[in-house]
Amino acid sequence: MTFVNPLISPIYKVHKSMKTFDRISIDPQICNGKPVIRGKRITVQTILGYMAEGDSKETILEQYPTLESEDIDAVLKFAAAMMDAKYEIKQIA
Repeated sequence: MTFVNPLISPIYKVHKSMKTFDRISIDPQICNGKPVIRGKRITVQTILGYMAEGDSKETILEQYPTLESEDIDAVLKFAAAMMDAKYEIKQIA
């Protein structure tokens, strides 16, 4: 069962027709509710971190042999969809 974080559910619903997020799941019992790839304990954040450091898709797939090329594509599309949301910065204290 996939649990959708209410903070991102509008984005999830908008893009669900693309079938991209079938590979990304959010479950409070897995990795503290962070988005993960296909229910595995590999977070979207982890893959984005590797890519931000310049690692290629091929290098990441070598490090995580259970991943597929389409998983990396789904991570990038998920991250792009997250940037489509409206954010407000509020000063605390």
